[in-house]
Amino acid sequence: MADGRYPLPDDVTTGADARLLDDALSPKVRAAYLVRRGRGVVDPEASARALGEALAAAGVKVHENAEATGFRSTGGRLTALRTAQGEIPCSALVVVAGMRSPGLLRALGGPLPLQAGKGSSFSVDLDPAPRHTLYFGERRAVASPIGGSTRIGGTMELSGNNNRLDRRRVVAVALANRHCLGRWFDDPDDLVGLIRDPWVGGRPFLPDGLPVVDRVPGHDNAYAATGHGMPGVTPGPVTGHRLAEYVVTGRRSDVLSPFRFDRLRS
Repeated sequence: MADGRYPLPDDVTTGADARLLDDALSPKVRAAYLVRRGRGVVDPEASARALGEALAAAGVKVHENAEATGFRSTGGRLTALRTAQGEIPCSALVVVAGMRSPGLLRALGGPLPLQAGKGSSFSVDLDPAPRHTLYFGERRAVASPIGGSTRIGGTMELSGNNNRLDRRRVVAVALANRHCLGRWFDDPDDLVGLIRDPWVGGRPFLPDGLPVVDRVPGHDNAYAATGHGMPGVTPGPVTGHRLAEYVVTGRRSDVLSPFRFDRLRS
């Protein structure tokens, strides 16, 4: 959603009609437009569950709750991943660990200047609830219908690669969207009884804003795919496809050239 301070597309709905696009919008919203392609939201739990089921159906063994603690290598090639549950032999390895990637890559001698941009979110039951994913551009917040409830998120916090939840950030997210969703609470203290599942997660950022999708320097069969930042999981399928080609054939596609490790050292 937007107001008169921001450029708008030609099919924008303005004035009182803006609220007709979604009943959850506050009468204070004076301009809005509808993106008709796709839902604009990914349910992370449903997505992970579906991926796990697809992998299992393809004969892939998934090791859950197995924290990676190190690696075993011979002659520049990794031969096993060390975990809290024991070693897992490997012929190739890809580090795809988001903001936890630097620690694993440091153990492989491939330091990565990655910083987590932390966002906060929570669930709440609204009446009326949004029927669409609502982006409040000027408020830097979003409200998404997920799992029969509304998930509200926002902010960008740079406070290290950790998952410490700051309640002040949760309150800030709630206050930021109240203009667009109406006065669904009167006082920040009300939030204790209204919100569920407060959460914080880090978007992995590299200095130039591009991810790393490349072979780890010094290792023949170790790769990394991380640092996708704000796009989140959406580039996952194409990243996996191109990286799989690289792992299997040993040839790096030209499309991966901008995402090399060595660009970060120049």
